[in-house]
Amino acid sequence: MSSLSPPTSEIELQQRLDAIAGLQVREVAEQLGIKVPTDLRSHKGWLGDLAERALGCNAASLSEPDFLELGIELKTLPVNHKGQVQESTYICSVPLKQTGQLAWQNSCVYKKLHHVVWLPVQATAETPLAERHFGTGLLWHAPADVLTALRQDWEELMGIITLGDFASLSAQHGDLLQIRPKAANASVLVEAIGPDGEIIQTLPRGFYLRSHFTNHLLEQHFLTS
Repeated sequence: MSSLSPPTSEIELQQRLDAIAGLQVREVAEQLGIKVPTDLRSHKGWLGDLAERALGCNAASLSEPDFLELGIELKTLPVNHKGQVQESTYICSVPLKQTGQLAWQNSCVYKKLHHVVWLPVQATAETPLAERHFGTGLLWHAPADVLTALRQDWEELMGIITLGDFASLSAQHGDLLQIRPKAANASVLVEAIGPDGEIIQTLPRGFYLRSHFTNHLLEQHFLTS
């Protein structure tokens, strides 16, 4: 398997996005010498990994933007035949310890979302994985009003986490952002700070962007571009 070296500029990154726009998953995988699985049921994250290799991401598993030198995150967006995102988009894990010391601009959410490449990819169930197409990638700088809304959600959600009030935390909290459990099953537990400052065991959790936000973002861009 191979992958491209990291892009050195936004122009080069845009050129790489343009190069895969409209290509089938099979075509991109063949360029990189990667075998396409039959489906994604037992290969969770494979499609995102393929996009990362094709574009030259170099953050690996670090809690930093995928293109380290450019400070840009890559998010693939599975879309249906109408070009609509059907599910929330995972951003990063939620810090469950030492949360009171974390500031918004040092948070993983801010680092991941202030500058993003959104890459739509066909996700219709009736189309075999290898024949699905990549869409046109969008290089996006979060505008001030969006950053303000994200910060408000983040502060509300992290306030609940900091208090250790996991019992009241639900996916209904937050306008653009939400927190949901992120584990293979209910037996996977991690340490967190409880309501009385004690160490407790709880499900790992992740920050997710609601689909109404990503759909609005795509509609806004592609209807005006």
